[in-house]
Amino acid sequence: MNAETAVSAPRRRTASDTRNSILTAANELFYAHGIRATSADRIIEQVGITKVTFYRHFRSKSDLVVAYLEQQAANEEEWMRSVRREGDPEGSLQTLATQIGEASCSPGFRGCAFLNAAAEFADPAEPVRATVAAHRAWMLEEFTDLAREAGAADAPAVGRQLMLLRDGGMVNGYLGEPTEIGASLAATFAAVLGEARTGDAPHA
Repeated sequence: MNAETAVSAPRRRTASDTRNSILTAANELFYAHGIRATSADRIIEQVGITKVTFYRHFRSKSDLVVAYLEQQAANEEEWMRSVRREGDPEGSLQTLATQIGEASCSPGFRGCAFLNAAAEFADPAEPVRATVAAHRAWMLEEFTDLAREAGAADAPAVGRQLMLLRDGGMVNGYLGEPTEIGASLAATFAAVLGEARTGDAPHA
């Protein structure tokens, strides 16, 4: 019997594989270099596809930006759910603050992808801004729910304060000293919840 090594033919890249490759490249380039600074041609070149293939999956660069942000939103929402500790809003916020601090210290960190995108797209009617707004509305509801769980008399106001602190932490983690962000953010979250319980929390 002739013993020959069977070599499997390489698996053909499916339409789903191609779309995922485009999104992977978009995630890397948009976040690292900015959305407007990254052309569709640069993504096409990195993925190794033709323009026809690219536009078969995304009719425009704007459609790709929306898909990129939707993927970022799904990842962040999964992460925020993972740090929630039912019945322990303080612990949930402390973990969230610690992990924001850890992310701030990681190579390539450039702050919040949604704040970055909003800064690049000023028109609130842009589909990109609508995608940003939808995710931030979800996030605000999460913070409001944490405030409500902590017994805040005015949970929506406290939720807005916690969201503002989160945004500030992300910006400072990129522009300031990242090693201090986690502890500072955790302490400020705790202070806001403590004030909310005494009924002294300012209205945002």
